[in-house]
Amino acid sequence: MVTEHNKDNKKRLAALEMLKSTDSTRDDILQKFIRLASELLDIPGSFVSIIDDERQYIRVSHNFNLRESSLEDAFCRHTAAAGKVLVCGDTLTDERFCRNPLTLGPPWIRFYAGAPLRTADGSVIGTFCVTDTKPHQFSAQDMETLELLASLVSGYLQAWYKTGYIDVVTLLPNRQRLLRDIEALADKGDNSPHQLVLIDCIDMPRAWEMSRTLGISAVESLLRDIAMLLRLRLRLKPTDVLYTAATGRFALLTSETSPLTGSSISSKLEGIRAQITDDISVSLDVHVGMVRFNALAGEGVETLRKAVSALHEAVVTGQSFLEYNAAVDTQQHDDFLLINDITAALQGDGGLYLVYQPKVNLQSGKTVGLEALIRWRHPLRGELAPDRFIPLVARSSLMNKLTDWVIHNTLRQLTQWKSKGIHIPVSINVTVTDFSRPGFATQLEEKMLRMGLQPDDLGIECLETEKVLESAAALSGLDMLKLRGFRISLDDFGSGYNNISYLRRLPMDVIKLDRSLISRVASDTASRIIARSVINMLKELDYIVLAEGVEDKETANSLRAYGCDEAQGFYYSRPLPSIQVEGWLLWQQREA
Repeated sequence: MVTEHNKDNKKRLAALEMLKSTDSTRDDILQKFIRLASELLDIPGSFVSIIDDERQYIRVSHNFNLRESSLEDAFCRHTAAAGKVLVCGDTLTDERFCRNPLTLGPPWIRFYAGAPLRTADGSVIGTFCVTDTKPHQFSAQDMETLELLASLVSGYLQAWYKTGYIDVVTLLPNRQRLLRDIEALADKGDNSPHQLVLIDCIDMPRAWEMSRTLGISAVESLLRDIAMLLRLRLRLKPTDVLYTAATGRFALLTSETSPLTGSSISSKLEGIRAQITDDISVSLDVHVGMVRFNALAGEGVETLRKAVSALHEAVVTGQSFLEYNAAVDTQQHDDFLLINDITAALQGDGGLYLVYQPKVNLQSGKTVGLEALIRWRHPLRGELAPDRFIPLVARSSLMNKLTDWVIHNTLRQLTQWKSKGIHIPVSINVTVTDFSRPGFATQLEEKMLRMGLQPDDLGIECLETEKVLESAAALSGLDMLKLRGFRISLDDFGSGYNNISYLRRLPMDVIKLDRSLISRVASDTASRIIARSVINMLKELDYIVLAEGVEDKETANSLRAYGCDEAQGFYYSRPLPSIQVEGWLLWQQREA
């Protein structure tokens, strides 16, 4: 169980993380405070220090030449321990300081007065001090003035800390702080190479699923635990700043010579588990993205964008670590533009259109159906191949909208042909997200009936079979379509995941043999045996068998001899615009 003391200590450590980072605006204001202290108290040296569990860091100073020291040597540890103003008029006469290396050597401290700096909950995080190389008297009024100035500085730091630079859940510096720190490198003229490493520890859909079950506080506890684990696993030094870049994503800003590279971080985090509650832990699927950069060569926002690009590519491709790649980034940018363009195209006249590939009965040679296939004539890029844009749509939230567009335009074409006396069924490709939609089958049937069509006018070709089998909602959606009289086809049988064992779990009428199964039928004995066996088996199971990708007469003849029912492919016809379909059907009638 997390105690109040632990919570307070985490907040203190988070505040220290923030204060150790560079912020020119904050430090300029602190500089004015210490100069004011030197003038009011007539003590030449002054400084603000930050104290962690191991060292003292001088955040700003005036006439005082020290950057940091061990905690053991720090005068300010005594101030922090006392929790009140501490004054030493002459360090050489004080047992605590007379043998201190900071007294006997640079910066030669002979006088010291310090007041604690506190967080909002009262934790001491540093000191506000005045000092000199010779002894001084220090009155009670001087002590009150020093204490008042320290309280003003504490108040300022508390306000600064809360003004957008801290993640409220993990209590780590946030993305805005990260960007400021990158900009600070440029402000200092730092021309050395650096690395920005992003660490993705938990995907948000999984986190929100946890919050539904265990509550949002459990997820917040998990994120805090991850932050602590990262420090431990990576063995971060007190000076290494860990940022929360986004929910479930963390960042490290390092020099190029640091051992903390993206690759090493990925290796160290392999197999990591985090605690949600005392009884529940989860394994983390960690992905790491990294970009090398020079702060003087670009803006912090662009550096972060490149790191995000590398991280997203690692997540999408399932790799544990990827470094930023300009070519991949360009491709991602191009993909993003295409997705925006297809969004616009779905809303208006953006060049989308349908073509129809005939399905031919192998025994009679007659066209018994068509498959509707989407095409895109981009207004600027010209004709785009389907495999250029459909995979992008499949990875986005646009798949349902694309299916709706295909359905609407296919039904409209069917009604036009029907008005001309052309009656031929058309099939469309449908994905698991469509099958899973509540009421998809009912809405489709109602739409067709309103347009004077029947369910047997439209065939449904089932894509992503493995995903359908994993989704109870998709299987139910398929059953509803079957009950309403739609003819269901299983697409690409014989490729990839497809196998015989799941056939009886799906309400199929037609099995479409993938081109990979029949492409060598005309030239390879083993391919002929496999194709013939598969067709015989499917026929015995009472399926209609359709072969895709038939490109020559020999293959067509072999498939006919094996008992295959239907075929489509370039041997018969390429996909045709609607007007050419009418000519094709008329030509077939004349030939018959």
